[in-house]
Amino acid sequence: MNRRSTGTYKRAVAVFRGHGGMLHASAAVEYGIHPRTLYEMRDCKEIVQVSRGVYRLASLPALGNPDLVSVAVRAPRGVVCLISALAFHEITTQISREVHIAIPRDTKGPRLEYPPIRVFVFSGKAYTEGIETRQLDGVPVKIYSPEKTLADCFKYRNKIGMDTAIEAVRLYRQRRPVKVAEIMRYARICRITRVIQPYLESLL
Repeated sequence: MNRRSTGTYKRAVAVFRGHGGMLHASAAVEYGIHPRTLYEMRDCKEIVQVSRGVYRLASLPALGNPDLVSVAVRAPRGVVCLISALAFHEITTQISREVHIAIPRDTKGPRLEYPPIRVFVFSGKAYTEGIETRQLDGVPVKIYSPEKTLADCFKYRNKIGMDTAIEAVRLYRQRRPVKVAEIMRYARICRITRVIQPYLESLL
């Protein structure tokens, strides 16, 4: 019997399609897909393994943002931040081998074999404010806005480098609509108003 023609198999495919075509194995089970069905889908090459425990429908086009999407699936409370957010918004020339994500203080950091990640713990409004949700390859990915990211970069300048933060301000001015008030709002949340103020003068 062709397993792909069974109702159970078709429902499992529908569950994947209903979640952007990609699911973590544990989430697939929560949504009613039996582990045996999941393994059969893998063996029949209906789904492919994107990273450990993360599967995606093989019929979908190649991922445009595989690292960000994989991390979003494995770490649903994670928010893309700092250099990874700068790169997404195209306001840096830095290339990071890690995906930078922020998690709230009460969350355990995810364990991923691939892609490599670097976790930053944010708290209160520093975590909750400035989050944008983008649909990447059919998957919702949380990422900080350009303005929030600039503030974060100055807050974490000792970890990512002051040169990176200054360059981001310059490229932001060249490539994005300038929103100084928004940057200052996030600077107050991050408590780096005095640090960032001199560099924002170039935006006025």
